[in-house]
Amino acid sequence: MKISVITINYNNAQGLKKTIESVLKQSFRDIEFIIIDGNSTDNSVEIIKESDGIHYWVSEKDNGIYHAQNKGIAKSTGDYLLFLNSGDTLADKETLKNVSSYLSKTDIVYGDLITEDAKGVRKEESSPNVLDVYHFMISTLWHPVSFIHRSVFERYGNYNEAFKITADYEFFIRAILKNNVSYKHIPLPVCVFDLKGISNNPENDKLQSEERKKSWLVNFSPAVVASFEEHTRLLRSGEYALGKKIKKLFGKK
Repeated sequence: MKISVITINYNNAQGLKKTIESVLKQSFRDIEFIIIDGNSTDNSVEIIKESDGIHYWVSEKDNGIYHAQNKGIAKSTGDYLLFLNSGDTLADKETLKNVSSYLSKTDIVYGDLITEDAKGVRKEESSPNVLDVYHFMISTLWHPVSFIHRSVFERYGNYNEAFKITADYEFFIRAILKNNVSYKHIPLPVCVFDLKGISNNPENDKLQSEERKKSWLVNFSPAVVASFEEHTRLLRSGEYALGKKIKKLFGKK
């Protein structure tokens, strides 16, 4: 299976350099490496030009994160697509080789994440085995650990560019919950995720919250979303947890 690694970048030259190095040192060779730069004014373009092994790149003004990622999709030819933004790196040089053995016909194959804060402190985060309504109500699926079969985009569309910072969240809701694509969790660290990115900026908390709500409403009716929210509230409540314990104690299903 051929893997297209798509990296978007804007004025993050040092982060881009780290990302490029992590991709080019992979032992797995059936890689297509694509970089979409948003007309950076730092030395990002010089770094790209100095790097051998990039199959396609462009530096031009775009309309945001997901417009850039959709441009990457349009240029890709791989069986599976991985979105590794500038600043993020693959866990080690064997990452893509290790993941490749799990790639066959599953629509989305995803691994685990290592976060790295501004001080360089790393923390391992495990992805869940089950991706259901409850999971997406309280969390997400991390895009830099997710290998998406290109047919998923062909069947259900690309990223919704009306979203500024959470179109990947909306895409996973659309593909997994609404259209029931197949998925598989593999217990392997895939990406070292740079926590200094836009989605982790506290200034974007309000927009992120608004867009997450919108992600549900563009895929399900308000009544269905309300029922999802109530179900999630009950699952997280102490009352529900106590009820489960009582039922278990008295042998009731």
